[in-house]
Amino acid sequence: MVETTVKTDKSKAKASASFEMPKFEIPRFDMPQVEVPAAFREIAEKGVSQAKESYEKLKVAAEEASNVMEETYATASKGSADYGLKIIEVARTNTNATFDFYNDFFAVKSFAEAVELSTGFARKQFEAITAQTKALTESAQKVAMEAAEPMKSGLNKAFNKVA
Repeated sequence: MVETTVKTDKSKAKASASFEMPKFEIPRFDMPQVEVPAAFREIAEKGVSQAKESYEKLKVAAEEASNVMEETYATASKGSADYGLKIIEVARTNTNATFDFYNDFFAVKSFAEAVELSTGFARKQFEAITAQTKALTESAQKVAMEAAEPMKSGLNKAFNKVA
């Protein structure tokens, strides 16, 4: 059986070696020399020059928009980092206040003193959290406004140049 397979493979190899793709030549057509009228040439030249001018304007606008986006990103990154630092500061302040409370709470001698200390701490923390929330909200609004301003003014400027 092995010999038959070998013979069959040899006969296929001979058949494929003798087969070739036919070659076709593409006919050549001679185009007559026609001169383009000056009016058509002038229209084509104007179209090309207008396309070049439009391309240059769009290129400048795209570069300016890219610069604005980079500036916006940098402003937003800085603002976000500052906001994150404020959140860390708030957490640190609240943690320290809680540790101070527990330190004082363990030194309490009576139940009435414990209730008074707990009530005072809760009131102070409520006031502190209210003030912190207000400060964080103002900070977040400031970051959003600062990040949006370069984009707003820069994109308006870029698109006004294109128009």
